Amino acid sequence: QKGQIRVETENIFPIIKKFLYSDHEIFVRELVSNAVDACQKIMAIKLSDSVKIEESPLRIDMILNKKEKTLTIQDNGVGMTESEVDKYINQVAVSGAEDFVQKYKDANII
Repeated sequence: QKGQIRVETENIFPIIKKFLYSDHEIFVRELVSNAVDACQKIMAIKLSDSVKIEESPLRIDMILNKKEKTLTIQDNGVGMTESEVDKYINQVAVSGAEDFVQKYKDANII
């Protein structure tokens, strides 16, 4: 017998987020993935010639501070707009890179 599962998203998303992001390895991979997306975004913008961007090597740095017990992940890519944060950060398993690549692919840049 087949059926359907109905889920109230406002109830399930906090559970999914807690499950995914309580695993430190998954959380760190997500942060590094976001940094890679930011670097890919700046490369595509450079190729488009729509904005003049200073040439510098792309970087993703992971800085461990044992004394403070912190791990800082920083990049020199392009950040997100407010609407991109709402669309990609406030949702689980949605990649902004995919939409970004498609946008520039349609413009024959990628």
